[in-house]
Amino acid sequence: MSIKDKKIYTCPIDFTIDLISGKWSMWILWTLQNGDGPLRFGQIRRSIPNITEKMLMQELKKFEGYGIINRKVYPEVPPKVEYSLTEAGKSLKPIMVLIKQWGNEHLCIQEKL
Repeated sequence: MSIKDKKIYTCPIDFTIDLISGKWSMWILWTLQNGDGPLRFGQIRRSIPNITEKMLMQELKKFEGYGIINRKVYPEVPPKVEYSLTEAGKSLKPIMVLIKQWGNEHLCIQEKL
C-alpha cells in the first residue's frame, strides 16, 4: 500500500475500527496471534473458513502496509513466504481477547433481534 492509498485519520478510534472491522480482519489477526510461530499463506487460509485467496491476499497486504504483520520471502523455488505479527500487531491481542470475551458473554443478544 502506497502512502497515497492510505486514508489520513485524525481520530484513533476511527483508525482502529477501520483496521480491524473487515469481515476477515479479526480472523486473520487471531490466526496469526494463536499460531505457533510464523505461518504460511496456506496455513492461514485453511484456518479461516470460506475466505478466498484474493481476499486473504488483500488483507495481508493491508496489514503489511500498516506495519501490523511481517512478510518474509525466502529465496527458493517455489517461493516460500511466511507471515508473522509485528510488535504493533501483537499489541492488538488484548483488544481481540476483550472482543472475544464480550462476544461470549453477550451472544444471547442475537436472539433478541
